Amino acid sequence: MSPKLSIAFFLHSIRSDWNNGNAHFLRGLLRALTRGGHRVVAFEREHDWSVDNLRLEGEAGARSLARYGELYPEIEVVCFGGSRAEFAGLLRGFDVVVVHEWNAPELIDTLLGLAQECGFRTLFHDTHHRASSSPEAIRRLQVPRFDGVIAFGQALQRIYQRDFGLENVFVLHEAADVSLFRPPAVAPDPIDDVVWIGNWGDDERSREICWYLLEPAEALRDRRFTIYGVRYPADALRALAGAGVRYGGYLPNLAAPAVYAGAQLTVHIPRQQYTGAMTGIPTIRVFEALACGIPLISAPWRDTEALFREGDFVFVHSGDEMREAVQYLLDHSAAAAEQARRGLETVLARHTCDHRASELIAICNEVMHR
Repeated sequence: MSPKLSIAFFLHSIRSDWNNGNAHFLRGLLRALTRGGHRVVAFEREHDWSVDNLRLEGEAGARSLARYGELYPEIEVVCFGGSRAEFAGLLRGFDVVVVHEWNAPELIDTLLGLAQECGFRTLFHDTHHRASSSPEAIRRLQVPRFDGVIAFGQALQRIYQRDFGLENVFVLHEAADVSLFRPPAVAPDPIDDVVWIGNWGDDERSREICWYLLEPAEALRDRRFTIYGVRYPADALRALAGAGVRYGGYLPNLAAPAVYAGAQLTVHIPRQQYTGAMTGIPTIRVFEALACGIPLISAPWRDTEALFREGDFVFVHSGDEMREAVQYLLDHSAAAAEQARRGLETVLARHTCDHRASELIAICNEVMHR
């Protein structure tokens, strides 16, 4: 049995999920590590854009923050100020410091400078597409100084190896926290026929949302479609209304299992980066939806790492195919149930936060003993 480790995570935020999808996975990952007997601490600023925007959601934001505390009491969160002396005191005794790519260059420089003094190894954790879309932004983060890079897919791993000349690049996919994301014990009466949870995305997938969701919804006006998310501009809201789609606004991720339970099926619409340079990376929503036992229909991306089996969900390649697939699953409950069963089976076998915690400990042990 390998010894238990002390791991510090410097995150944008684990308390807030407002436009902060990496918080979904990291909550489950840190919980799994803690339950495995490892010492884990999440470090974040008291005020940053995700937490501050969540608080602007008013009562919904306050409930979201409170709900996080209720459901993840085992995760220790330290809100820091930022002086070098403060970090030196906080980080002594840690084996590994994991730094997420949404941290400021100045903070990263400080942490890297303390590594030898405090005796810890450093890992850079990337769950975004900036290494491909904005490589200069990543270069400002001094990634070659880290002991290793954790990439959330092989496509990103290759980018760091090829474009940044790095060797110690490890793959750690996101996964579902199945202690929360699971099918309901008793299925409620459906509220929606089709639900989608996602942000508009700065034109990174606005056309795809129209093609694969709004146009099928407009053609199936006898069915109830609902979209949840933030950062929808006025023209996007008009497009939703014109297609007969209900807009639910901000949805705390911890409320997603109940929303999935009240819907017949969901869809996946990748951002453009994940159908091009970053193909093969499904992002967190696929894992979470399948863990909740809901049928899923996906717009195009290539599962280059064979993360899923044929039949775990349905791939479509046009708006017409999406409309046909939605209609078929809504009309054939047995086929929908079988697809949901297969998807859940695959997540439980391969893609839980417990799986990823074991993989991360193996990565930490490798960089510590190199």
